[in-house]
Amino acid sequence: MQELPVVAKASPESKVKKPDWLRVKLPIGESYKHVRGLVDTHKLHTICESGNCPNMGECWGEGTATFMILGNICTRSCRFCAVATGRPEAVDWDEPQRVAEAIHLMKVKHAVLTSVDRDELKDGGSIIWYNTIKAVKNLNPGTTLETLIPDFRGIAEQVQRIIEAAPEVVSHNMETCERMTKEVRVQAKYRRSLDVLRMLKEGGMRTKTGIMLGIGETKEEIIQTMEDLVGVGTDVITLGQYLQPTKKHLPVQRFVHPDEFAELREIGYRLGFDYVESGPLVRSSYHSEKHVIPGYGRNKWETEKQLATV
Repeated sequence: MQELPVVAKASPESKVKKPDWLRVKLPIGESYKHVRGLVDTHKLHTICESGNCPNMGECWGEGTATFMILGNICTRSCRFCAVATGRPEAVDWDEPQRVAEAIHLMKVKHAVLTSVDRDELKDGGSIIWYNTIKAVKNLNPGTTLETLIPDFRGIAEQVQRIIEAAPEVVSHNMETCERMTKEVRVQAKYRRSLDVLRMLKEGGMRTKTGIMLGIGETKEEIIQTMEDLVGVGTDVITLGQYLQPTKKHLPVQRFVHPDEFAELREIGYRLGFDYVESGPLVRSSYHSEKHVIPGYGRNKWETEKQLATV
């Protein structure tokens, strides 16, 4: 197999203008203002803001947001991530109820929770995770829930707490291929993340992961990563363009063309994923309400194939 062609390159010494397909709309509208108000009033953190998500305007404009629990300071220093690194504040044990109340006020049918890494905590933050999932479900019984969790250092007891809380989807992002994991994620381990996804699947969870493109990976490495993920039973995968948050973060090596994302979507379904979300602006929680439904993505893809042959 040949490597994916380079569309545009960037380096620490030069900055290439983003292509047109990466342009996004400014956040406007009453729904956006409503979500903004709830986030501020309830003193909540969102990965939408902390992670500089390009889809914040679209998602908030539709009345949805991804809530980030356990504060907004991470104990890890991943070289792609815009979330601040440092010494986190004390755990806020009232946070689960505030998150549940905010979701209730938003009246959303599907919510997403994520968190910073809290490696300094004996439980890795898994107890707050459990409490938050339970609080959200108790107050919002009709709301489906996706949880984007850290690796909890691969400790089975901590992963088990997520399984026992029983969200509809549990996501843990691989972010990149095995060769680049040490450079991109620093304290994370590729095989450990695979083990976490395997434990979740064996625990009966619908599992999900995400990969960023454009950091320096090859097509072969992307496909190998996808094969590894299918091997541990991962149901859903998201593929999106890496965007450099600041000059201190890893530079973009290439901007991947939408046609290449479409090709990888095709490959993902052929490998066996149940849902493949692939595009330049795709992020973990983008269109996540559709990722809950078993067979939705695959059935849509199979229908597309059938129509293409008519």
